[in-house]
Amino acid sequence: MPTYAFVTLDVFTNRRFGGNPLAVFPDARGMSAAEMQALAAEFNLSETTFVLPPTDPANTARVRIFNPTAEMPFAGHPNVGTGYVLASQGRDQGGVLVFEEPAGLVEVRVARDAGGEPTGAVIDAPRTLALGPQLTPTQAAACAGLAAGDVVTTAHPPVQASVGIDFFFAQVTPDALVRAGPDLAGFRRVAAETGCDSQRLSLFVYAPDPDGRTVRARMFAPLSGTYEDAATGSASATLGALLLSLGAQDAADFEIIQGVEMGRPSRLHVNARRTLDGIRASVGGSCVPVMRGEVTL
Repeated sequence: MPTYAFVTLDVFTNRRFGGNPLAVFPDARGMSAAEMQALAAEFNLSETTFVLPPTDPANTARVRIFNPTAEMPFAGHPNVGTGYVLASQGRDQGGVLVFEEPAGLVEVRVARDAGGEPTGAVIDAPRTLALGPQLTPTQAAACAGLAAGDVVTTAHPPVQASVGIDFFFAQVTPDALVRAGPDLAGFRRVAAETGCDSQRLSLFVYAPDPDGRTVRARMFAPLSGTYEDAATGSASATLGALLLSLGAQDAADFEIIQGVEMGRPSRLHVNARRTLDGIRASVGGSCVPVMRGEVTL
């Protein structure tokens, strides 16, 4: 019976038991997709990653990402955390790793301290900003346990956007952000009304500070098993790209604060910029190792 080593770590934080927890299997060769899904459900974290040899030897690895119910084409904190783990094992090349994922190639740049030890990573989202369907303020509010008047639409309506994976984004008042919470019945109703794949109906609610560069946020995806996420790198990168698209700047930096209401404060650094093929975004942060162990299948 094969045995697989795993490590867990907290991502987008510089202290243990903050940020978003992640489990990483650095060598998942021989493991079936069904076993990966079962392990992700067993860990019951927002995501678990499984590292395999790359299809193209020019890349570092093929990385499969599973939430408790399904495989994901791309995600933020799993890539940052997996990059940190593999860099700690010396598997980067000049501080860079390239992961093959269903959404495309993901470049990971390793951050190190003065002694050369990895402290975190920055990833480039694999796709340019793409906008999708909209929700009404009533629909967005229903998912978050709020009233339609709590949703702010002066900058944009609640809208689906992606730089690799889809989220709906709704700006809300600062008070409403604190009061928000996922309403399972509301999510199910909105999924039926919109025809959205219920496994991917994820809502990112946010309230920017007056400076426009610091943003408080929360993410709910209860239909895919994540009641609330402590730090959502892919959504934060998308939000940065979305906010940049609303103005005329060529580039902008944002700091996303998430997980506060969960007792797992997280800090994500986002850069968005206009390029020849569209708006692209990066997201990064620190990582802290927590546990290691083995699983026999």
